[in-house]
Amino acid sequence: MSMMGRPGGGGGRGRGGDIAAQKAANARAPKIPHLMRRVTQLFAPYKAALSVTVVLVLISAALSVVPPLLTQRVFDDGLFPKTGHPDLRVTVILVVAMIVVYLVSGGLGVWQTFLTATVGNKVMGSLRVKLFRHLQSMELSFFTRTKTGVIQSRLQNDVGGVSNVLTNTISSVLGNIVTVIAAFVAMILLNWQLTLIAVVLMPFLVIAQRRVGQVRARIATATQESLSDMTAITQETLSVSGILLSKSFNRQRAETARYSNENEIQISLQVKETMSGQWFFAMVQIFLSSIPAIVYLVAAWLLGRGAPDITSGTIVAFTTVQARLLFPLIGIMQTALNLQTSGALFARIFEYLDLKPAIADRQHAIDVPADGPVGEIAFRGVTFRYPDARATERATLDDVDFTIRPGQFAAFVGPSGAGKTTVSYLVPRFYEASEGAVMFAGKDVRELKHESLVDHIGIVSQETYLFHASIAENLRYAAPDATQEQLEAAARAANIHDTIAGFPDGYDTLVGERGYRLSGGEKQRIAIARVLLKDPEVLILDEATSALDTISERVVQQALDSAATGRTTIAIAHRLSTIAAADVIFVVDHGRIAERGTHAELLAADGIYARLYDEQAAVAAAPLVE
Repeated sequence: MSMMGRPGGGGGRGRGGDIAAQKAANARAPKIPHLMRRVTQLFAPYKAALSVTVVLVLISAALSVVPPLLTQRVFDDGLFPKTGHPDLRVTVILVVAMIVVYLVSGGLGVWQTFLTATVGNKVMGSLRVKLFRHLQSMELSFFTRTKTGVIQSRLQNDVGGVSNVLTNTISSVLGNIVTVIAAFVAMILLNWQLTLIAVVLMPFLVIAQRRVGQVRARIATATQESLSDMTAITQETLSVSGILLSKSFNRQRAETARYSNENEIQISLQVKETMSGQWFFAMVQIFLSSIPAIVYLVAAWLLGRGAPDITSGTIVAFTTVQARLLFPLIGIMQTALNLQTSGALFARIFEYLDLKPAIADRQHAIDVPADGPVGEIAFRGVTFRYPDARATERATLDDVDFTIRPGQFAAFVGPSGAGKTTVSYLVPRFYEASEGAVMFAGKDVRELKHESLVDHIGIVSQETYLFHASIAENLRYAAPDATQEQLEAAARAANIHDTIAGFPDGYDTLVGERGYRLSGGEKQRIAIARVLLKDPEVLILDEATSALDTISERVVQQALDSAATGRTTIAIAHRLSTIAAADVIFVVDHGRIAERGTHAELLAADGIYARLYDEQAAVAAAPLVE
C-alpha cells in the first residue's frame, strides 16, 4: 500500500479535516496567564539585554513627567512670578533643563528600541526554528494527515502574527505603566481634586477593554484558520504539479474561484478584527481628550471658591501631564488587547510544540552495532495498522514473518494494496509495528537510535523528489562534503554522468521545481546516484521503475542493479520482470506472506506469483489495437 493511498483523515479540501481539529484544539486552548508564562520563558536567554531595557524604560518613563513639572515652574517662577516681572535667568535655566531632558529621553528611546527589536526578533526567530525542529521530529503519519499549507501557515502566519507582541510588549507595558504611575503621582502633587475628575471613569474602561479583547481573540483565531486555508490552496494549486493538474482538467477558473471565496472570508475577518474595539478606543480618546476642558471648568469653580493652591502654572502643568497620560493609557489598553488577541496565535503555536512524536528514541537506545549482522532484516510476527485506520478495518500487515540475510536481494510482490510498501516503511521505522518486532542487525529497531538506523538505509522511491537547485546540490544532500570526483563516480555508477556532462551547465544545471526540467528516467538515476553517495548497507527500492517507459526502465534498472551490488536490497516491485533474478521473492496478499521462494520455485508452485506473471506476460504479448 503506497503512502498516496493513505492520505489520512485530514486531507479534504476546504474547512474540514485538520481545520476542524484545530477548532477543537482552540476550544481547549490554555488560558492567557498560562500562555504568557510560556511566552515569558522564551525570553530567558536574553536576561542581560532585558535588564538593561527595563532600566532604560524606567528612566525614560520617569523623565517623561519632568517637563510638565518644569513647565509649572516656568509659568509660576519664570514668566509670571509673584514679583510681577518675568525672571529671564530662571526661565533660561528651566528651558535648558527641559531641552536636556528631551535630548536624554530621545537617546534612551533609540537605545531602548534597538534592544527591544533585537531581543524580540531573536525570540521570534528562535521560536520559528524551535517549531521547525519539532516538526522535523514528527512521525511520517503526521504529515500524511496534515496539509503542507497548514503547516507552513503555523510557521509563517502564526509566528509572524505574534511578532509585535514579542518585540514591543515588554518595553510598551513597562514604559506605559511607569509613565501612567508617574503622571498620576505628578497630578496628585499638583492638585488632588482635579486628579479625581481625570480618573473617575477608568474602572469602566478596564472592564470594557476586557470584553473587546475576548471578541478580538475569537476573530483572530478564525482569521488564522482562514490564512491556513489560503496557504494550503496556494501550496496545492501553484506548485508545478497543481498547475499541471488544473490546466489538464481546465480548472483554472474553479481554482481561482476557490481562492477568491477564501480571500473574501479573509477580507471580512481582517475588517472585523480591525474594527473590533474601534468604538471603544474612540470613546477612550474622546473621554481623555475632554478632560482638559473639564479641568478648566472645575478649576474656574475652585478658583471662584478661593482655592489657594491653583495657579495658572498648576492648570497648564496639570493639563500637560494629563495629555501625556492619554497615549500611555491607550497604549496599555492596546497592548492588553494585543495580548488577548495573540493568545489565540500562541495557543496554535504551542499546540504544535506540545505534540509528542509517535516514534522517538527510547531512553537507552543504542547505535546499530558494528559487530552485528549489519544488513540482516527480519520481521517477527509483525502486525500493523495505520494510525488513522478504523477499528473494524483489516490490518495492513497481519502476523508477518521473514528473514533477509546480509547481501541478499529480496523482492516483495503482490496485488495493489496488499501491504508491500508498508514493509518498506517499517524497516527504517517511519511507522511503528502494532504488534511483533522489526529486527535490524539482530536488534529490535525500537532499541536503536533512529538516526543510526536511517544512516544504514538508502531509499529510492517511485516518486523521486529533487529540490529546486543544481544537480550537484541535490546530490550533496546525501553527502554535503562530497568532492566533485565523488559526485561523478556516483553518477557514473548510476548511469547518469554522460547525460549530466552533456548539459550546458553540467553539474551546475538547475533541475527546476521537483526536477521538472528532467525526464523521469534522469530524475530517477540522479536519485540513485544520491543514494550511492550515502553508501548504505541496505537499499530499499519502492517500485523505482514502475512509472517509466520501457527504454528508461531498462537504463534505470541497470543503474539499480549496479547500486544493489554488495548490499542487502529490498525491492517493492510491480513489474515482475525486474526482480526475476532476486535471491528470494515474497508474495504479499491481504497483508500476509502468501508465498516465498525464487522466481523458478514460485513459477513451479503455480500459485499467486505464477498467476501474476502469466497476466503480465499476456499483457506484454498482446498486440496493440489501433
